[in-house]
Order: sequence, then structure tokens, then C-alpha cells
Amino acid sequence: MGASTLSSTQAAWILFGGFFGMLALRVPVAVAIGLACLPILLIEDRLWPMLLLQETFNAYNSFILLAVPFFLLTANLMNIGGITDRLVRFSRALVGHFPGGLAQVNVVLSIFFAGISGSSTADAASQAKLFIEAQRKEGYDDSFSVAITAVSAVLAVIIPPSILMIVWGGVLTVSIGALFLAGVLPGLLIGLAQMGTVHAYAKMRGYPTYPRSTLNEVFASFLVSIPALLTPFIIIGGKIFGWFTATESACIAVLYAGFLSIIVYREMNLRGLWNAFSETGKLSAVALFCVGTASAFGWLLAFYKIPEGLMAGVGAWQLGPAMTGFFIAGVFLVVGCFLDAIPAIIIVGAILQPIAEAAGLHPVHFAMIGIVSLAFGLVTPPYGLCLLITCAVAEMRVIDALKDVTIMLLPMLGVLALLILWPDMALLLPRLIEPDFLK
Repeated sequence: MGASTLSSTQAAWILFGGFFGMLALRVPVAVAIGLACLPILLIEDRLWPMLLLQETFNAYNSFILLAVPFFLLTANLMNIGGITDRLVRFSRALVGHFPGGLAQVNVVLSIFFAGISGSSTADAASQAKLFIEAQRKEGYDDSFSVAITAVSAVLAVIIPPSILMIVWGGVLTVSIGALFLAGVLPGLLIGLAQMGTVHAYAKMRGYPTYPRSTLNEVFASFLVSIPALLTPFIIIGGKIFGWFTATESACIAVLYAGFLSIIVYREMNLRGLWNAFSETGKLSAVALFCVGTASAFGWLLAFYKIPEGLMAGVGAWQLGPAMTGFFIAGVFLVVGCFLDAIPAIIIVGAILQPIAEAAGLHPVHFAMIGIVSLAFGLVTPPYGLCLLITCAVAEMRVIDALKDVTIMLLPMLGVLALLILWPDMALLLPRLIEPDFLK
């Protein structure tokens, strides 16, 4: 085999320059990634343009990726079938008496919903419709309402089951069961940090509080929520105890959500079922198109050995585990501002994985640093998909919500720093419940 027409440096400039150039022209991310590959495929003598289609479709030949549309369908069935309404009632009974009661309910519902859907965009869209107008009526500032709805929605990619964990595990060969367990403590700590932030805002701005629910009211709301609350235990427990794979657990979740919506709560008709499938199809197409073109982009990076060159440069810095963790988090925080989390995992995760291994970071710890860092990108411009969704529902400009979003992200950054410095935040539950996951 002859030498490459382009050097690694030239290929990197073409790939990344073309990609960011098209982003500046407002080309959709997935399309920009694919188009950035074309110049190299035309210039390089040993490659040809059909490789773009070949590598894109090779990425779809993955059983694990079937879990993505099924978890999205689970979320849509829950929203349409009345399951979310029961969780709202239970959340209000638990925390409605805290300062800023409705915003506290917003955060707690995100924690519950995260354990079922795995999709932050689905969470942001459904909760924006539920809470923003309701918070306006109770005197909450628009910027605060948008910020807390968007920021709490990111919990869906940190608390299992998470679509990002499924993609990460499938692409970078990490135990998905371990990732599911590893996300519990960071997700709950970030949820508590958000509740603390709401408490501080409510005290400063005088946001309203609901009367404390009686024990009977809490118990009654818990009883009607039990079927919905069982969903994450079925999904995560089934994966952890080996009853079924991640994809099979997603299928079980769909069947269970459909059973609750149609048979138990009886709030879904044929039109609602059609809307759930239609919305799932749209969201799945976007997510999986990103996976395909990002895989082609990643294949070209590997072909020109660009990750090895970057690793050699970073390796010369001789960073320890903690500083390597902060470096990885910094890269993902910046990349997340411009790139969707799924292609970021495929492209950037593959580049950083050998750097993490060389520094002695456990693959599960590295994965959680990456996933939590990428969660910030869902609410940071210019990409910030959850922030864009909530602003669109509220009919306000993104820039008007940025101050409150920034304030709310500060405690979350503290949790991310703790995750980097204390690996057991991610590794403790896998080690206690199923040590084989960490091997």
C-alpha cells in the first residue's frame, strides 16, 4: 500500500476546518459532519466518495443502537398516556412545600423522568409545556423558568437509562450495566444541587410555596405513581441482573409504558399512539443520522492516525489522573457547545480514550466525566438544544435566559469537579452491586 496523498496534519485541517466552517454557515450538525468528509474522499487516491455511505451504514449495523428509538418511544408514550401527570402529583406532594415549590417539582420530576426516558430533549420539550406557563402564572421570572426547565432536563442523560450511556458503551466498548450504575450518584447530586439553587432563588425573589402535603396525600400520590416508578427498576434492574440486554430492556420499557397508558391509566387512544410513534420517528432519525455521519468522520480520523498524534502531544505534558480528568472535562465542555453529544462521543471520545487509559483513569470513570461534561452542552450556546427548546416554548430570546442558566451551572460544575477528584462517585455502586462490570 502506498503513502497517503495527505498528511495527518493536512487531513485534520480539512476535516475540522470544513466542519466548523459549515457550522458557521448554519449547516445542520449531522450534515456538516458528513460534508466535511467529502473533500478528503475526493482528494485521497486510496479512498472514494462511496466510503461515506459505506461507513455511515456500517454504524447502523449495531444491535445496541436499537435501544435509542425504543427509549424515545417510552418517553413519548409516558407523556401522552398520563404517566407524567401521576409523577407530577407525587413530586408536588414530596417537595411542593419547599421554597419555590413549583420549580422544585420541576427538578424532582426531571429526576423521575430521567430514570425512564434517557432523552434530555424529550424531557425539555414535555416539561417546558408543563411548567413554563404555570410558573408564569405563579409569578416566576421567565428567565428563571426557562433556565431551571432546561438545566434540569440534562439529568436525563446522566441518570440511567441514558441514551448517551448506550452510545458510549456501544462505541467505546464499556459495560452499559456499569455505566447505568455509575450515573446514579452523580445524577442525584446534580439534582440536589439544582434544588439548592432553586431554594436560594426562591428566598431572594420571594417565589411562592405550596402548603405541606399530609402523609395521607403523600401516600395516595405514591400509590398511583407506583406503576410508573417501577419502570426504571425494570429497565436498570433487568440489565444489571442479566435478565436482558440494554436493547431488550428498552423494548420491555416500551411494552410496559404502553400497558400503563392503554390498560392501567386508560388515557391513550389510537390518535395518541400514532403521535407517539410519529414523534419518536422524527427524534430517532435525527439522533441516528448523527451517529452515522460521525462514524464516517471518526473512521477518517483513524485512517490518518490523527488521535495518535494528539495523544503524543498531550502525553508530553505528563498530566496526572486528576489533571487529565480536568483536561478531558474541559475538552468535552468546549466541544459540547458546538456539537451534539452523540457525534462528540464517537469522534472526541475515541480520541481521548487512549489519553485517559495512559493516565490510569478507569474506563467507567472516564465515561462519566465525558457524559456529565457533555450534558452541559445541552444548555450552553450556540448548540444548547434543551435551552433552544425551552426558549422556543416560552417565546423568549436565548440571550435573555443566559444569566440564570450560567448561575445554575456553577453548582453543577462543582459536582463535576468532585466527580473528577473522587472516582468512587462513579465506581462505588458498580463495585458494590456487580464488581464484574468493572473488569
